[in-house]
Amino acid sequence: QVQLVESGGGLVQPGGSLILSCAASGSINSIYRMGWYRQAPGKQRELVAYINTNDGSTAYVDSGKGRFTISRDSDRNTVYLQMNRLKPEDTAVYYCNFRTMYGRDYWGQGTQVTVSS
Repeated sequence: QVQLVESGGGLVQPGGSLILSCAASGSINSIYRMGWYRQAPGKQRELVAYINTNDGSTAYVDSGKGRFTISRDSDRNTVYLQMNRLKPEDTAVYYCNFRTMYGRDYWGQGTQVTVSS
């Protein structure tokens, strides 16, 4: 069974940076979107960023614009999230998501990001 494996979370001070990565353990056909979501305690999961595989177009949550960059390595079915100038309110569990053109979603197990001094 295909799994998404995330890495790169951790504890960082405000203003610091982290790079999250997410790779598929097997082959997933017809991926049309790769994205990152996050869920903070007591809050709903929200979309942080996504990238469309057909044209590379991207979108970001308003709070991440100018600070976050999503990118992908299509040969390795890997997606990255570069996060700069991190704030305490970015603290959450971050999940990667691959969506196929047939509407199937794959999810990672989640990686904790904590921004604190």
